[in-house]
Amino acid sequence: MREQYVTGGLSEAELPAVPMDQFALWFKEAARDRDAVPEPNAMVVSTADEAGRPSSRTVLLKGFDERGFVFYTNYGSRKARELAANPYVSLLFPWHAVARQVIVSGTAERVGREETVAYFRTRPHGSQLGAWASAQSSVLASRAELDRAYADLAARYPEGEQVPVPPHWGGFRVTPRAVEFWQGRTDRLHDRLRYVRTEDGGGWRVERLSP
Repeated sequence: MREQYVTGGLSEAELPAVPMDQFALWFKEAARDRDAVPEPNAMVVSTADEAGRPSSRTVLLKGFDERGFVFYTNYGSRKARELAANPYVSLLFPWHAVARQVIVSGTAERVGREETVAYFRTRPHGSQLGAWASAQSSVLASRAELDRAYADLAARYPEGEQVPVPPHWGGFRVTPRAVEFWQGRTDRLHDRLRYVRTEDGGGWRVERLSP
């Protein structure tokens, strides 16, 4: 199975000075056609434990700015435990339909509690209950166990009643050290332009990588 990517390419002359501006541009373009890219904020988060054994999963990006990329999770989950032991992380945005990828390498740290609370209040009521019901990454005896936990919470906090923010749940911000923009081209001669943070941490340089 092979796809021939026919696109306009990506050149150094097109890039803004900082990677978050380029990401904002590509993200807006990916979000413009939700039929082609139904969840442009879906990203693969890869972590590794203390022994270097990797794991990956798809989560949803919930915010980005000049400081980095933010997602939320249960702090008892596998990814959160691994990040506590090893903060190095990789993010991958696989926008296959538009022959683009964005690959982020950096370090993760917890966001402030106020930021977590503010985001939690924007979640649908059911998702707020779900954050309490699921002891993420733990072993369940059955689906019924999870459904019972959710039903108990729904009875305790009916629609319209404020759900408290779980103390074991919150955000991570990934501060990028490198951000690669991958644009598919014909004959597998793809464009790969990577921003790398300078040694003093105050700026970025751009590298072109061989496909």
